[in-house]
Formats: sequence, structure tokens, C-alpha cells
Amino acid sequence: MNIRLIFSAAFLGMSLSFSPAVFAQTGDLKIGFVDFQRVLRQAPSAVKAAKEIENEFSGREQELQKMAKRLQTMQENMEKNALTLSDSERRGKEREFSDVSREFQRKQREFREDLSLRQNEALSTITDRANKAVRVIAEEGKFDLILQDAVWVSPRLDITEKVVKALTEGK
Repeated sequence: MNIRLIFSAAFLGMSLSFSPAVFAQTGDLKIGFVDFQRVLRQAPSAVKAAKEIENEFSGREQELQKMAKRLQTMQENMEKNALTLSDSERRGKEREFSDVSREFQRKQREFREDLSLRQNEALSTITDRANKAVRVIAEEGKFDLILQDAVWVSPRLDITEKVVKALTEGK
């Protein structure tokens, strides 16, 4: 289970269990909520980063698709011609298929690793900007607590739209 969620829930539970006299002295507890997945779907910088990554990796993805088709064609030809090939021809075709298959697997692994690294870099940048926007909104709105993960949240506590707007405006 997410440790932040546990601490947030425990803090919220403790905060809400205080007597009304404590709140009378310190003021009302102001809580907000940010749906970070929605921020990633709607913030222009997140959408732009996703498109850039897609464009950056589309050529390599197409190359992998071509290699996969080539392997499939090679395998179909070997199966179709298995009875008519001599042993040496069959071994040669199997060796070639094996070499192309290894190359495909290597390129596919490198592609996944590079894509994952690039996505993580972009996510880190967007997360940093979103967290700064949340801090500014929290300070300006005099929030006591901003939650990011919750099972259910009242729409009146949701400040996600403010965060998306702040990211759109470049704050």
C-alpha cells in the first residue's frame, strides 16, 4: 500500500478527531485534493511531452515492426519449404532466423529501456512543475493540507483544475 496514503489518512484522521475547541483556537482545517493523473492528461506541457516522445521513438518502433514482419515471413518460409530444403540449406536458414531474432530482441529491449528512461525524465520534469504549482496554490489559498491520493473526494475539495491552469499559464 502506498505509504503516503497511509500517512495522509492517519494525519487526516488525527486532525479530524481533535475537539472543536482546538479548531476554534487555530481556525478551520482547509484541505484540497489534486488528481495527478488528470494533471498528466490535461496539462499542455504533459500532452506536449507525450507527443514529443511519441515522435522521437516512432522511427525505431516502425523499424521493430518491420523486423517482426521479416521474422514472421522467414519462419513461414522455413515451415513451408522444410521438406524441400537440404539439411545445409535448412541449417543456414535457421541460423539466419536465429541471428535476426537475437538482433530483434536486442533492439526491442534497448527501445523499451530508452523509452522508459525518456518517459521517466519527462514525468519528473512535469511532476516538479506540478508540485511547485500546488505549493503556490496551497500558500495563496491558505490550505493546511493537499492530498494527492484518495479513494473518494468531494468535488469542492478538488483543486486539480487550478493546477492544470497554473501549468498552462507557466506558473
